[in-house]
Amino acid sequence: MHYDVFNGDADGIIALLQLQLSNPTESVKITGVKRDIALLKQVDAKAGDTIRVLDISMEKNLDALNGALAKGADVFYADHHRTGKVPTADNLDAHIDLDANTCTSLIISNILGKKYHLWAITAAYGDNLFAKADEEADKLGLTLEQKQQLKEFGTYINYNGYGSEVSDLHYPPCELFEMLLPYSSPFDVINDADSVYHRLSIAYNKDMEKALAAEVLFDSEVAKVIQLEDAAWSRRVSGVFGNNLANQSPSKAHAVISHNKEGGYTVSVRAPLLNKQGADIVCSKFKTGGGRTAAAGINHLEKSELASLVSALNDYYSD
Repeated sequence: MHYDVFNGDADGIIALLQLQLSNPTESVKITGVKRDIALLKQVDAKAGDTIRVLDISMEKNLDALNGALAKGADVFYADHHRTGKVPTADNLDAHIDLDANTCTSLIISNILGKKYHLWAITAAYGDNLFAKADEEADKLGLTLEQKQQLKEFGTYINYNGYGSEVSDLHYPPCELFEMLLPYSSPFDVINDADSVYHRLSIAYNKDMEKALAAEVLFDSEVAKVIQLEDAAWSRRVSGVFGNNLANQSPSKAHAVISHNKEGGYTVSVRAPLLNKQGADIVCSKFKTGGGRTAAAGINHLEKSELASLVSALNDYYSD
């Protein structure tokens, strides 16, 4: 059996998209909403199986990874999140880069000789790596209009991945992946008037209009915390709204709080763009928190912990 295990956001989807465009492979696909990252445990690995794991933290999947390796499965693992102790095994092919200015799709693009680099640039924009994406786009001689189109497209794909469960999303990530697979270039999707790009654009702009009127819980020189109302649109927009706030105020850290269906909160945290570190440290102080240095989150925060989160965020970036 061959398995593809990937994050349901822009980076995970586009990482797999590049691999499949380069070498189409029949596979069992395992993914979920962006925050559903403990995905490898869903694979019932056996000797001789091949598994590609894309854009999910190795640290959060170590037990399942070690189990798959012990059973004799061959694992290709590409990611840019916290790793924990990386296993040493002949059947593990790991491509890990923790640089705050890279993403999994850029890692895959380098492996493939940048064959589908326009897609990787789209993913970098979606992961809020605007400066890096602009740098890569400039190398290809893209116009300002083309860069803006890829920025919007990456943002829309990323936006589609947020939610407490797949029913919150406009498209299940596997379905969105299949909708993009016929296109070798993101501009082909953009130029197709009937494509998912245009449908997601309309949905994104409607949700963002609501988010801009959200309540500000806390605002200091170094940190800002926004709380969204309890609605599906809030869960969809939480991550990309955090990116939007970060770009508006690059010297501040931001947290976007949305309600989840367990009676608590889900949190998206963005480190200041001018100091892209510490988001994972702040979030890891809480039981279900984690991520990368520039962008991290907490899957479930008890309502009683909200004040502690605000203090942790403000205190970390005040030091």
